[in-house]
Amino acid sequence: MNAPAIRVEGFVKRYGRRVAADGLTLTVQPGEIYGLVGADGAGKSSLMKAVAGVLAYEGGRVEVFGLPVDSERAAERVKQRIGFLPQGLGLNLYPDLSIEENVDFFGRLRGVSAAQLAERKTLLLAMTRLDAFRARPMRQLSGGMKQKLGLVCTLIHEPDLVILDEPTTGVDPVSRRDFWAILGRLLEEKGITALVSTAYLDEADRFHRVSLFHEGKVMGEGTPAALVATVPGTLALFRAEPQAEALPRLKARFPQTEAMGAWFRVFAEGLDADAARGAVAACLDIAPAATTTGTAAPTIDLRDWFAREPELEDVFVALLRRRGTQLDSRVEGVTRRAVAPGELAIEARELTRVFGEFRAADAVSFAVPQGEIFGLLGANGAGKTTVIKMLTGILKPSSGAGRVAGADMRTAGLAIKERIGYMSQAFSLYHDLSVVENIRLYAGIYGLDDRQAQRRTDWVIGMAGLAGFEHDGAGRLPMGLRQRLALGCALVHEPRVLFLDEPTSGVDPIGRRMFWDILFHLSRREGVAILVTTHYMSEAEHCDHLALMYAGRVVADASPEAMKAAIAEESGRLLELRVDRPGPAQVALKAAGYGSAALHGRAVHLLSRDVDGDLARLPGVLAAAGVQVQAAGLRPLSMEDVFVQRITALEEAARRAP
Repeated sequence: MNAPAIRVEGFVKRYGRRVAADGLTLTVQPGEIYGLVGADGAGKSSLMKAVAGVLAYEGGRVEVFGLPVDSERAAERVKQRIGFLPQGLGLNLYPDLSIEENVDFFGRLRGVSAAQLAERKTLLLAMTRLDAFRARPMRQLSGGMKQKLGLVCTLIHEPDLVILDEPTTGVDPVSRRDFWAILGRLLEEKGITALVSTAYLDEADRFHRVSLFHEGKVMGEGTPAALVATVPGTLALFRAEPQAEALPRLKARFPQTEAMGAWFRVFAEGLDADAARGAVAACLDIAPAATTTGTAAPTIDLRDWFAREPELEDVFVALLRRRGTQLDSRVEGVTRRAVAPGELAIEARELTRVFGEFRAADAVSFAVPQGEIFGLLGANGAGKTTVIKMLTGILKPSSGAGRVAGADMRTAGLAIKERIGYMSQAFSLYHDLSVVENIRLYAGIYGLDDRQAQRRTDWVIGMAGLAGFEHDGAGRLPMGLRQRLALGCALVHEPRVLFLDEPTSGVDPIGRRMFWDILFHLSRREGVAILVTTHYMSEAEHCDHLALMYAGRVVADASPEAMKAAIAEESGRLLELRVDRPGPAQVALKAAGYGSAALHGRAVHLLSRDVDGDLARLPGVLAAAGVQVQAAGLRPLSMEDVFVQRITALEEAARRAP
């Protein structure tokens, strides 16, 4: 057996008094894609930097290809065999250099000959579909293009080991799939080993083995399938009305309950499908109890039941719960508002913004009722942030009109700002100020008096789970706490409308679940209208309504269920094929005419108009390509499938246009 590509024993890293990694041990074999999964601050980045030879550590042993990496001199012996892509969009690139100039720079830096550089550059830029943009400066690239260029520069010297720290955080689903397809093909063809961390638990299925990190320790290790098997149970999807009454009942019995739009997603730990349905029904079928007003609590209707095996995220959250991690936030205390039927919180009418010859937003129209969670989706650069900035009064539209919280966005001035909360993608907090200082600063900006400011400060600290962190600097908080603090600051003046621009990018699964619990409460219980942009397609499922943007235009406007139904009607139902070699399987399926074939972990997904015929035909098609089908069947369409199908079709149409 070959020597391990990476061996880590008892790794310890401290930052002052904080222990970031506490005795980490793992082994990565040559040719593996090894995943590190964990919350922000769990120790993933510290370990990856130590393996790359760019971070000193206090204890333990780190070996790469049998050589210890414990000093700058030792790191020099292995650095030519390593490629390192740090966390953050384009952080290893030079913004003023073009795509080609960045690739040439890294090639020469790594000692690649001119002939090899030209050959590899042509191949990698073609694979990443960046070859048509060679002269474009890096600063003008979308997030997805930046990450693909970062991958090209990391691979240009054909390293034996690539270290990728959350490479797809902040990247849209189409670019994410592109990224993994490219990486998978290169790893298979070149035999490269990869150490990868991710905040997207659905990506973990792409890894051969995974380590689950928590507070600097490994709490689980193995193949994704083996880890899922450690916490048996059933994942149930269903509707229950009235939803606001059903949620607390379900959470009391099943802590891992999420409201996702009109649906519930419940992990029934330790129960098979039949037992899970019975337990959910019993949980909801409670005799109406008298409320404090003397009226009876409403009965709850359970319908549209689907059950399947849990996903790795469910297991990860369950393991954290066993270690005492809490999933609930305290969100009481917002002013309860009566919402008139049909009352609109946001109206956008033909909103357009032009920068020179570039139309960042092109006649964008949609409406958001009070109390609704509305999702604005689109690839990087689609125009989502531009629309939010126009609606919030930050950016003046070139044409069009809009109303927010009853005020005309063009003339209202401060009236809009007093009625809305805004959590921006890039800046929401002052990192040098403490938690309390940030809250009080925002309270002062919104004109709250001392009594109001103290009441709202107490509410934000409770809602965000910040007790004990009141005097810590905001910049030193873990990502999940920092984002909930930013949300609290946006809510400090009790706005009617809340704008959130990619609020959970880079936040771990626990943080994202708590964040969305808060949003659900605000919308359902307090009548707050919420407009959110996100790259997490699982989060799009939480929205009541969605608008999908492409090249500055709204190309679809419907509920998540309606969008899925439209794709099924137009393009077919979703088939999942579990195979032994996903990369070659995707290539073979595309060659056989299944253009929708896409990698999804260790499986391939495709849309089928003839389900029975394809289930009979495809094993033979793949066998001819040397691929064995291990399991095949139908799966429900997800919003990621919808997004990828729509955007890919629009991109293809744009490429064919004269």
